[in-house]
Amino acid sequence: MLRIGFDIGGTNIDVGAVDEQNRIVARRKQPFPKGRPYTETVKIMEDLVYELLQETGSTTDDLASIGIGIPGSINVSKGTVISAHNLGFYDVPMRAAVGERFPATPVFLDNDANTATLAEFRMGALRGCRTGVLLTLGTGVGGGLILCGEVFEGGLGHGVELGHMCIDRQGPLCTCGNRGCVETLCSATWLEEQGKKALSESPSSMIGSLARGQMDRVDGKVVIDAAKTGDPTAMDIFDRYVDQLSTALSSYAVLLDPEVMVLGGGVSHAGEFLLEPLRQRVKEKSFFHYTHKIVAAEMGNDAGIIGAALLR
Repeated sequence: MLRIGFDIGGTNIDVGAVDEQNRIVARRKQPFPKGRPYTETVKIMEDLVYELLQETGSTTDDLASIGIGIPGSINVSKGTVISAHNLGFYDVPMRAAVGERFPATPVFLDNDANTATLAEFRMGALRGCRTGVLLTLGTGVGGGLILCGEVFEGGLGHGVELGHMCIDRQGPLCTCGNRGCVETLCSATWLEEQGKKALSESPSSMIGSLARGQMDRVDGKVVIDAAKTGDPTAMDIFDRYVDQLSTALSSYAVLLDPEVMVLGGGVSHAGEFLLEPLRQRVKEKSFFHYTHKIVAAEMGNDAGIIGAALLR
């Protein structure tokens, strides 16, 4: 039997067919249809499922489940998306819409950070812990919690929104309507925006050199790679980023005293270049004056797909 896992983001729809050993045996990626009705997303999802079935030589009779991870507030029991600002989804009956196209297959829905947390808890960096935090640093910022050895779905069952905790009331406007959310200051998008601004002010910086190597495209990786060379402009951006992220993590730490805080998403690929100064900055800011265990996620780009496939 196969389980299908969808990891839906503001940039792409990632999906995979997962076997009984939790291995991805086939996968697809397609751009997310920004600005279009959710029904178009559902149609794309249907087509992708059939492509995976064809590749694996399977039929709908071989489907054990379809799991969907979406970046937003989810009513898990009802299977609805309350709000997903980056997708433009509000009060969307996602589970029912997908279920209509696969009536014989159980469909499950959860926040994408929760699905990634579930994957890391079962198979990765959160394995064996009773209290842990996962923060995904991508286009936006999502987060999931392990409390008492289980994924915490929120006191009212709507999940947790670690990316929308405010850390600077005078900060940038967030897509949720508030200012200074973790998402506005700790995402890869913030690094990209700062990199573009720096490039316009200083075209000769290493940021510009690296951007030209990828057709003048500035993203978070370009800024981090430029900082690794010692470029002063990039190092200043990266230092501000570490400071902002450490503010968020120290706040989570004082509330939860977690055994481990795990960073996923594209920014986490910086590895120890990010983690080493981050641990020190969190220690300086936290009420608990010891070095918190802060590590990179282990499941990489597979976490969202496998975690969604594990939903029950």
